Amino acid sequence: MNPTERLLQGADSLLLMLPGALMTPQHMVQAGLFNELAKRRLALDLVAPDLHAEGADNRIALRRLEDEWLAPARSRYRRVWLGGISRGGQLALSCWAGQVGKVDGLCLLAPYSGGRITTNAIVRAGGLARWVATDDQMSDPDVRLWHWLQSPPPAVPMFMGYGDRDRFADGMSLLAQHLPLPRCEVLPGDHDWSAWLPLWQRFLDAGHFGPLA
Repeated sequence: MNPTERLLQGADSLLLMLPGALMTPQHMVQAGLFNELAKRRLALDLVAPDLHAEGADNRIALRRLEDEWLAPARSRYRRVWLGGISRGGQLALSCWAGQVGKVDGLCLLAPYSGGRITTNAIVRAGGLARWVATDDQMSDPDVRLWHWLQSPPPAVPMFMGYGDRDRFADGMSLLAQHLPLPRCEVLPGDHDWSAWLPLWQRFLDAGHFGPLA
């Protein structure tokens, strides 16, 4: 088990930031996410839980996210944001889109949008509105996310970005077209920290959170 990492500053807003696949909370610390927040003195607490999808299905992870993290956080914080990197971003987005748990905002750094089989099927169908998933396909978490996005919940403040050389860029571009985003940030970089850290800096500087009192 990888211990959860926390930066608790006595703020009234919390961001739960989910690591990507093969990523630990400690990787996020080493990359500078916590330091970038601390040096800005923003009124935001940051927690990176040790939470990954169970096997090929994320239903258990989504239930744990709500029961063990979101529900307790809502009793302590005025605002609870949810975010993640790559697969962690997909899980965060699935939580919102599937209305698994209530969140007040999303921070999505290169969120994985699913395999090309699914995204290509959406394009071939003429768009998300015309695409139909079969009952058998709904066992796939990638398919469930796109199905949920056909009838998304009310919009929340949302930040999304990815690197221009990201190997999943085509799917992320398609995803951005169906999210209530003011804009999607595309910066130089790959599917790694070369893009993720500058995107994180953009998110922190976007004005969602005021200064610590």
